[in-house]
Amino acid sequence: MSDVAVPAGRRWPHVAVWIVRGLLALAFLGAGGAKLYGVPMMVEEFHHIGLGQGFRYLTGGLEVFGAILLLLPRKAAFGALLLICVMIGAVITHLLVIGGSPVPAIVLLALNAVVAYSQREEIASLAKAF
Repeated sequence: MSDVAVPAGRRWPHVAVWIVRGLLALAFLGAGGAKLYGVPMMVEEFHHIGLGQGFRYLTGGLEVFGAILLLLPRKAAFGALLLICVMIGAVITHLLVIGGSPVPAIVLLALNAVVAYSQREEIASLAKAF
């Protein structure tokens, strides 16, 4: 969806998607920031995963970058797609490596899917360019 002009009948869905994008951006800025800052729980969790602390920095950086993209009107689709990929990895990691509930990652994945779906015209236009 473009942020230029929204028909009156589509205003509420447009506002709802913006609210979801804002909440997702806050969540991923917090989670990514915790990984980049080196919060002890994050350091321990990534140690348990076994891919090294560089993977923690990569994941945190991707989360922060995706959160920023979510807030940019013409880049929100790309941020959502990036974060969907990160959350697929998180769900798999929870299920196969570290244990615990994958439900938070699944919820974040689903909310990013809603944003990506709402931006499907942008994704389709990019796909046609290639």
